[in-house]
Amino acid sequence: MCVSRIFPEAGLKDVPPLGMLVGSESHKVIIIGSGPAGYTAGLYAARALLDPLMFAGYMSGGQLMLTSDVENFPGYPAGIGGPEMMIHMREQAERFGLEVRDKNVERVDFSERPFGIWVEGEEFRSEAVIICTGAEALWLGVEGEDAHKGRGISTCATCDGAFFRDEEIIVIGGGDSAMEEATFLTRFASKVTIVHRREGFRASKVMYERAVSHPNIAIKTFRQVKSWLSDENGLTGAVLEDPRDGSEEEIACTGAFIAIGHKPMTGFLEGEVEMDDSGYIVHTEHTMTSVAGVFAAGDVVDKRYRQAVTAAGMGCQAAMDAEKWLENQH
Repeated sequence: MCVSRIFPEAGLKDVPPLGMLVGSESHKVIIIGSGPAGYTAGLYAARALLDPLMFAGYMSGGQLMLTSDVENFPGYPAGIGGPEMMIHMREQAERFGLEVRDKNVERVDFSERPFGIWVEGEEFRSEAVIICTGAEALWLGVEGEDAHKGRGISTCATCDGAFFRDEEIIVIGGGDSAMEEATFLTRFASKVTIVHRREGFRASKVMYERAVSHPNIAIKTFRQVKSWLSDENGLTGAVLEDPRDGSEEEIACTGAFIAIGHKPMTGFLEGEVEMDDSGYIVHTEHTMTSVAGVFAAGDVVDKRYRQAVTAAGMGCQAAMDAEKWLENQH
């Protein structure tokens, strides 16, 4: 099939033949990031004999490494832990030949082919690139937060929940992530209070009902954190503000978990591919970005669904698109 039928606006002139690569280490396909999108892209690229190399990042596995239970991924009728699922996906892709290095990409140069990728000062070259860097948790940015990051205030209940056994904690947010965090934290905390700035919740009905029906979960609406309170022993509470009239109250807690959303991990791509105002990569044709030969999949693109199963599907698409694009460079 002619590549112009698949990517009619790709701009494929002056593409170097396969194998004519420069740099200290050259590959047909480099995958930046991991998670369901990255590992699925790696699986398909490896099965296509593209000898893919993945830079998975220092926290390989993506956001599912912070998820306690995955109940909506097909094939797991009893559910599965997020970290366990990521281990399975990685092992499956590696079995077919994916090479994984747990390192972060510092910068890229997509101005010419083969593309340049720098990792810890070392340069790599690749004929095609698949970006699956996902998104990272947002913080509130209020007074006292920096001093207590990782010392009472967290964005990962799975990571840090056990530190707050028999203590009172709060969860900030109104989406599925906040409901899941709060429900999970009841395993350890004596009381969990969900703090949300509006009356309505973005969470799905099943996740919301599961949280509000729990006897150890309370909810405070029309409240937002203005500042954090502490003493010599650490976090002691928060000042909550009513956004409607500015009135304030204090809530006691020794732990807090922020679950207000994520931002795409695309800072290292600035000026290299087209992104929207929020920093999410924009597809131009199928999974191809504004640069021919550079593809993107998963939460680094998807602002709507943000599901493991959709990320995995998009990773499959990106690998197949990359394979077809490479075939047509001869």
